Amino acid sequence: MHIRTGFSIAFDTFGPTPMNLLLNVRPERRGDLLTPEVIAFDPPVAASQHVDAFGNVCTRIVAPGGRITMAADFTIADSGLPDDQVPGARQIAVQDLPDEVVPYLLGSRYCDTDKLSGIAWSLFGGTPEGWARVQAIVDFAHTRLRFDYQQADATRTAFDGYTQGVGVCRDFAHLAITLCRCMNIPARYATGYLGDIGVPKDPAPMDFSAWFEVFLEGPEGPRWYTFDARHNRPRIGRIVMARGRDATDCALTTSFGAAHLVRFDVHTDAVVEPPETLARAA
Repeated sequence: MHIRTGFSIAFDTFGPTPMNLLLNVRPERRGDLLTPEVIAFDPPVAASQHVDAFGNVCTRIVAPGGRITMAADFTIADSGLPDDQVPGARQIAVQDLPDEVVPYLLGSRYCDTDKLSGIAWSLFGGTPEGWARVQAIVDFAHTRLRFDYQQADATRTAFDGYTQGVGVCRDFAHLAITLCRCMNIPARYATGYLGDIGVPKDPAPMDFSAWFEVFLEGPEGPRWYTFDARHNRPRIGRIVMARGRDATDCALTTSFGAAHLVRFDVHTDAVVEPPETLARAA
């Protein structure tokens, strides 16, 4: 299937303001692009790109002061398949994990494992290891938190979410990630596009979404698997933009100076093939 997606985001700045942007799809998906993925800036500014320590494409600019708008619109190919479900995937002993995976067992800015470790073991110590334990954690986070856009808090940690019982998609991900790490299951944060494809349309305005991935041993070897504590169901059409330890590593925009968000529009829609195209394919 084909998915048309993109964004238009605007900030008001108060003088030259350096900014880091993680607004491109991950390098692994570049081969799926059907049209160029170009970020356009108004007013035009110089931009440089590099791949950061987590493999994300980072764009650096200096906003000149005043209003700056950044926008992109592109089409990407997707398998059209929902997230993999591998109930037999097993947990890997810590000593057998690859070196590059071990950091995803540790606490991080929003994943305060030290505060949730005892709670995690009391809740999930008796569950079967592997996929079943991760799913139990996802089920818990899904019901523990109430989704509320109006309650978004950029400083809320996993423990805060656990105690407050409310949050947005990043809080669902942080809580589930932290509980997994407490149970010695490597877990990392992911963010990107997730449209309402194959599910009822969400009446809320379209936003970027956050979910998480865990490292388990499946039938084809060890790999990362996708889980979503907010939606708690396999979804179609995830387009990853950034991965990292938590939202700190995956902030889609970071400004080094005051920047007031004045516009935020995201679109992600399945492209409906014209009837004549479908007829030719048949």
